[in-house]
Amino acid sequence: MYDLADLGVFEPAPLLMVASDRISTYDAVHPTPMPDKGKVLTGLSVFWFKKTAEIVANHMISATDGVPEEARGRALVVRRLTMLPVECVVRGHITGSGWKDYQASGAVSGIALPAGLRESERLPEPIFTPSTKAEQGHDEAIDFDRAAELIGDRALMERVREVSIALYSFAAEHASARGVILADTKFEFGLDDHGELVLGDEVLTPDSSRYWPADGFQVGRGQPSFDKQYVRDWATASGWDKKPPAPAIPEGVVAGTRARYVEAYELIAGEPFQAWLQRTSAPQGAAPQRTRPQEAAPPGTGPQNTGPQGTA
Repeated sequence: MYDLADLGVFEPAPLLMVASDRISTYDAVHPTPMPDKGKVLTGLSVFWFKKTAEIVANHMISATDGVPEEARGRALVVRRLTMLPVECVVRGHITGSGWKDYQASGAVSGIALPAGLRESERLPEPIFTPSTKAEQGHDEAIDFDRAAELIGDRALMERVREVSIALYSFAAEHASARGVILADTKFEFGLDDHGELVLGDEVLTPDSSRYWPADGFQVGRGQPSFDKQYVRDWATASGWDKKPPAPAIPEGVVAGTRARYVEAYELIAGEPFQAWLQRTSAPQGAAPQRTRPQEAAPPGTGPQNTGPQGTA
């Protein structure tokens, strides 16, 4: 996150949100970058911000105006928000940590589910399963009542739940028409200066969502996905003890992972990934930015957005 106050492009001064090519598994960042990952996340976020603007306002201002040339395609100029201290997870299928919780208790985040569900099965209706935003370590799944306590406004939390489920349902329908299953996703919201609820961070990307190819989907097992699971599987089989420092990723795994991210963009957005790169590239002969943005204050020190976290 960078502060754009010195650029004088917008008022009030916004932030520059840059998605890097870094990739992590088991809470450790690998030294090997994933080419174009940040651009895929940013391009898909822009796609969904535009698609869902009638459901809820979002923080996007521009993917080009005010974006330094070296960050084009992977950065957005966004509004400053006071972020809510919860992760807003919506699940349409039973998988991941939700599947583990269901096996142990028959419920997820305090929501009782029908008996006899199998792994990856579609739920009767999407469920809202919030979690904490951990400063260190893993986020913790919580129930709705605890989320309302953290927010300090139960009516606002009810609004957040309503909007989260509406966003998921809209996106799942669109993805289904493109041959993709949106199993679950994570949203982050904030409040603007007027107290309006605003969708922030990245949205409905392979890093914040589980996208499965509909072709070959089979209940009763885990599914291949358009995300970093390919890297996670390699890391698990590599013999690494899952403690920092994380090992370098082989070229073949990098290529395979990048291909999955790009495929996710093209299926969901319905256009070649190159089209996004061309739309956001700096015009030939464009004058450079007059000043470099300053890095924003760390999370928790002011009304700004926090970085993306994956779903569980």
